[in-house]
Amino acid sequence: MATVILIYLLIAANVIVSWKGFKDRAFVDRYMFSVDGIKLFKQYDRLFTSGFLHANWLHLIFNMLALYFFSGPVAAVLDWWGMLLVYFASLIGGDLLSLFIHRHSGSYSSLGASGAVAGLIFATIALFPGIDIPLIVIPIPGWLFGLLFVLFSIYGIRSRKGNVGHDAHLAGALVGLLVAILLQPSALINNYITILVIALPALAFLYFIITRPHVLFVDNLFFKRQQHNYTIDQKYNEDQHNRQLEIDRILDKINRTGMRSLTRAEKEKLEDYSKKIR
Repeated sequence: MATVILIYLLIAANVIVSWKGFKDRAFVDRYMFSVDGIKLFKQYDRLFTSGFLHANWLHLIFNMLALYFFSGPVAAVLDWWGMLLVYFASLIGGDLLSLFIHRHSGSYSSLGASGAVAGLIFATIALFPGIDIPLIVIPIPGWLFGLLFVLFSIYGIRSRKGNVGHDAHLAGALVGLLVAILLQPSALINNYITILVIALPALAFLYFIITRPHVLFVDNLFFKRQQHNYTIDQKYNEDQHNRQLEIDRILDKINRTGMRSLTRAEKEKLEDYSKKIR
């Protein structure tokens, strides 16, 4: 009974906060995931609050349906507190990977419970050997769903196509899988093939982007197709990215050697940037 109440409370919290966000853009801007908000203004609560905001009703309904259907099985094995741990660890883990990947893009922002929900789905796959997961309307084996999800997320991160937080999805899914195994170690013994098929490509990709961040920018499929037709928008985005890298370099210099170490040009750039974000 306690588990059911908690699930409904989670859904209600998402609906209430998202509904307020639909009507109040300033509320969304303050509590959504934002690289500048976290790095420059130390608003670390965004790593948590962003998971209760959604872009629209369809986004909210899809995530809440997944939360409703997958939280129960996880709680049945891990109890209510284990389910909550999977949910919130996946939410924060997804945002942390987004923060790492987009750390040089201060304007990057996102919202939604998708990372947390992905964690519940992957925890379910780990805990229930042989489970089928519905892909649109067709049930497919859990191991195949997990592998396709991981590969599609990796492709999405590399190609940067669409307005989707593939990085938060991938990290959330992986965190949910790992937390479930830590809380129920027997799952690794009973379902090790599925877990390895899903986890190994995800962990390998995370290892490469942490140790060799340039892999995120090399062989970008979208860029390959467009590099001979460089548009004004693409040039603007590249200029914005380069400006952000320069600001990050100046802030790092201040952190290491103090404000007095800045050149006049660097001070002017920093002052100009501060005016734009006020």
